Formats: sequence, C-alpha cells, structure tokens
Amino acid sequence: MQIIKTIGNKDLLERKKTLFLCSKQTPIALYEHIFRWTDSLTEKDCIACFNSTEMEEEVVKALLVSRIPTVLYVMNRFTDVNNIQIERALQEKRMLIVVLKRDEPKGKGLTPRLRNEYVLSVVQHVVCGYVNKNGSVFPLLVGQQNIKRLIDDETCVMAAETETRHERWTVAQDKVLLRMFYEDMGIHAIHKQLQRSYLSIYQRTHAMTMPEEVLKGREFEDYVLELFNVHENGDFILKEWQGDKMQGEVCPENNRYPDFVFACEGGTFAVECKWREHIDKNKEKDLFSTNKLAIYQQFADERRIPVFLVLGIGGESCQPEVLYLIPLNELPDVVSFQRSITDFLRTPVDKPFVVEEFIKRKKQKAYSMKEMRKEYPNAYKSWNKEDDDQLIQMYSSGHTIKELSVIFQRGTGAIASRIKKLNLSE
Repeated sequence: MQIIKTIGNKDLLERKKTLFLCSKQTPIALYEHIFRWTDSLTEKDCIACFNSTEMEEEVVKALLVSRIPTVLYVMNRFTDVNNIQIERALQEKRMLIVVLKRDEPKGKGLTPRLRNEYVLSVVQHVVCGYVNKNGSVFPLLVGQQNIKRLIDDETCVMAAETETRHERWTVAQDKVLLRMFYEDMGIHAIHKQLQRSYLSIYQRTHAMTMPEEVLKGREFEDYVLELFNVHENGDFILKEWQGDKMQGEVCPENNRYPDFVFACEGGTFAVECKWREHIDKNKEKDLFSTNKLAIYQQFADERRIPVFLVLGIGGESCQPEVLYLIPLNELPDVVSFQRSITDFLRTPVDKPFVVEEFIKRKKQKAYSMKEMRKEYPNAYKSWNKEDDDQLIQMYSSGHTIKELSVIFQRGTGAIASRIKKLNLSE
C-alpha cells in the first residue's frame, strides 16, 4: 500500500495511535455505546480511522468536535474539502489526512483488505465498534493483539435506545439541528445539545434535508455545470435546469426530462447527469431502462435537439474518478455491449467542455430508435444466448454480414460488433 500524499500535521504519524474499526450498517441503537468511548478520549490520545461507512463518518465528526487528534486514511483522493470541522482541525494542526493509492476500482479486489492490513501495521491498539461476524472486519481481527471491543454479542441483542424527550420538534430545535448538521458536527454533538435520541435525530435530519441519493445527484450536477463556461461572455448559455421536485410519489412530468439545456454558437443541446459508485455489469439497469431511453428520445425528437449523457463513475459525486460523455443515440449500443463505454471516456475528468464536443455530432444524421426499428425491428434489443448461438453457427457456415443483417433484423454495424464481441472475426 503506497501513500500518495499527506495533508495536515505529519507529526501525528509519530504518535502512538489507536485504530477505530466498525462494520457497515451499525444498528442505531448501538450508537450510544460507541460514542461513550469517544467521550472518554482526551487530547493526549490519537485516533486513526476511515470514513467509508456511516458510523465511521460519525465517529470522525465526534472526534473533531471533541478536539481529539485524528489521522484519517482515505483512498486515492481526499474529497470532503468543504467540511467545516476538518478545515478547523487542519488549521489547528490536530489532524492528518493520509491518502493511499488504490490500484483497483473502488470497493473491488484486494484493495479494502490491503488498506485495513496496512493501517493495522502502523497502529498500536485497535478499538472495535459493531462487528458483523459475516462482514470483512471480523476475519481481519483474528490473531490481532491489543483489541478492545466496545460491543459484545449480548449488548447487540439487548441494546435498545430510549427516547429521553417525547415532545414534538419545535422550530427552535429544528434551527439548532440544521445549523449543527450543516456545520458537520455530527449526530453525537446534536444528541448532546438537544437531548434527543439518535434515532429521533436521524429521522428528523432525513425529513428536513435532501435524501442522500438526491443530494449526490445535485452534487454531481453542480460538478458538471462547472465544466461548462456559462459565465458572462462564455461559450455556453444555460437555458434550462430541471429540478427534482416531488411530494411523496407525486412529481411533475418534467422531472423525467434531461437536467440541462444549453445553447451555444452552433445550436442547442440537452444534458442528463448521472453519477454511480461503479457500473453494474448489466448496464441497462444501471444507466437507463428501455422506458427511460424512450422518454429522452421523445424529448430529443420533440425539441429537435441532441441529448447527451454525462456519466461520472467512482470517487465522490462532487469529484468522480472517471467521466464519460455519451450521445443518446449511442447509448443503446453501450447498453447492449455493441460499443465499449471507454470509447466515450473524457480525460482528465475536470477538463472543461468545448462546443465541438456537442455540436460536431449534430451535423451527423442521428437516427432515433423508432426510425431504426422501421428498417430493423430488432435494432437496439439485447442479444440473448439463443441469438448468439445462432449467429455463431451461421457466421461459421459462411453467411455474410449483409445476409445476417436480414436474418436477425439488425443493422450491419450491430452484426459486425456482435461478431467482434464473440471473437468470431479474425
């Protein structure tokens, strides 16, 4: 495991450190047991930790609010640059951020285990919060010395958090909650200030703030917008920005439309933004369903403008690791694996957009899915095993691509791509 860079007080590396470990999805009823430990720490302690789970993030916030020296280990890059508590801790030299190199995609392969083993090798003690016996933390601790467990099995079974206040939330309490939430003080500081249960605070916070999925979507939209020069005398004019508004399951129809519509010297186009931690092998589920593709195609046809997908993968929604720019009329080929998504990779990820990336494709004739299926009824449909077996047999027996196009009712380009995908061509 290699250190890419460090941010903050390097002297903390020389101090004796205790690593905090915790499994994912820690029951909220156990928060009290874990925060009882953070409250027992002093400025003489030094805690090493990660921020890859919700509980770990909350522990980091509790440590910083209590002014406990902290060493935070992150993978590949540090992204939480706007965190108020982290900013203060760095200024006051009571924090060090160690950025480790990730050699594999996020959450894949050996990287998480290698990270844990590396940090275990540089600390003197380990404190465990909730440990799921079926998770990745449990086998990591086998044979380790100097381990303290904050929660035993009996505690896990018996733990039940009690609400110390049962009154409704007042406006004043809501103001305190929101102020502390946006100052990154964490659920434990709010709990001590308002004397509410962790569950009550968790539920109230989620009710008053954007759901995490919506928040990440908004963060990625902000990131994408920064890549367009929409300032005065810039190359692009932002004409429309669709906001995700809903009440319960009721939402306006334009929620389904692309996020942005831009105008530039060469014309007008629309952009849909999506961020994912990783791409599912079944791209159709992860990117767009057939219905979603049809809705965007209808939008493109009605408005007579091209639509593009800006797809961010990995990292954080505010700073993805990789970025793709895919025209809507190319998406079916990507979803059906007839085109490689790497054909649409943009490097570096923070390179500003230029007009030519969007307008040059407008000059090419763009066939809609509906138009293509007039000539080829199976255009853009996924290939199944029976199709592949039949294609292999008929191509091997000497049928030409043009003949196969008629037989399979797909374009010659789709047939050629599938032959290449199946390694049939020489």
